[in-house]
Amino acid sequence: MNTATAHNFHVPLPVGLYRRLRSEAERQHKPATQLVKQVVEYWLDEQEKLALHEEIARYAVEMAGTVDDLDEQFEAAGLDHISESEKQS
Repeated sequence: MNTATAHNFHVPLPVGLYRRLRSEAERQHKPATQLVKQVVEYWLDEQEKLALHEEIARYAVEMAGTVDDLDEQFEAAGLDHISESEKQS
């Protein structure tokens, strides 16, 4: 990573959490800052996935019963495929 484009973010941690972080960093032989960066990236990725899931679910509810709803023949074919796959398992 290019340090010229990096930003520092100061986060005060309770003593217990700080100790746990330091202990885990030592166990993994990695800097604590690297672990925190990985955790933040993971959490943000999960939040993006959750937001997308919620957006898709909201769209599905809004479109239910409209012409944009799932085609009945396509849905039946999908269910048939799932049923056949389960029989082969």
